[in-house]
Amino acid sequence: MERISLANNVTLSRFIYGMWRLSDDTDTSPSHVQAKIEACLAQGITTMDQADIYGGYEAEEILGHALRAAPQLRDKIEIVTKCDILVGAGRYASTRVKHYDTSAAHIADSVDHSLRLMATDHIDLLLIHRPDPLMDHRETGAALDAAMASGKVGSVGVSNFKPHDWNLLQSAMHTPLVTNQIEISVLETSAFTNGDLAFLQERDVPAMAWSPLAGGALFSGDNPRLLALLTELGQGDAAAAAVAWLLAHPARIMPVLGTNNLNRIKNLGAALKVCIDRETWFDIYTCAIEREVA
Repeated sequence: MERISLANNVTLSRFIYGMWRLSDDTDTSPSHVQAKIEACLAQGITTMDQADIYGGYEAEEILGHALRAAPQLRDKIEIVTKCDILVGAGRYASTRVKHYDTSAAHIADSVDHSLRLMATDHIDLLLIHRPDPLMDHRETGAALDAAMASGKVGSVGVSNFKPHDWNLLQSAMHTPLVTNQIEISVLETSAFTNGDLAFLQERDVPAMAWSPLAGGALFSGDNPRLLALLTELGQGDAAAAAVAWLLAHPARIMPVLGTNNLNRIKNLGAALKVCIDRETWFDIYTCAIEREVA
């Protein structure tokens, strides 16, 4: 499995295992979560993607139970987590309205919660989950710098930020933002043309892609020609071809792949066997946007 180098001497596996559905599984036992992690490690997938809000603020603790039961796993993985979304669930049950909080106090509190819940002394990569229209970039930037200086966080980035959001936050920081996790898939192609990926490429910043299989919508049958093409290219595995299409882009996209099915986890690396040349890439793209490029 290819390794992707980010700023601040952080390296992640090219594929990232997304844990947003961890609490949806009928089996959330430490042994079952451990089996998922080990299935990833067997393929060289070492990076685990979390967020404080996942599973109604429960997914981090489920991972923590597994790491307490098998502490040897912690040194074999990188943990990514996110903060700043508050909804009326879990420890924020009293929250009246869904909102974002990028204050220094909330970031520090979130980091400490995540460390405790995931049974670890450091987070490899912390992301601000959503742009906050009330963000004081100087306060937020200083809080992220402080989290790194404390040793609790190895590196910092963002998620769902537009270039102007990135520039605003980065302007108030001493340490570099190392990635932006954005939605990219064969059914969500806007990042290829709206400047989001170009902005990151210009700065040699790898992008993470959430929902790289469009949350399963790819298999709904709404675009049968696209599904048939991907199925053919993947020799029966449309998902592998859809991921390989992202890998073929020069932006060094890191797909965040989430499933609770152990057999599917064991097969995440199948995308590496699918070859996508330039014309094939555009064939898929043309099917996806349902028109010829201009």
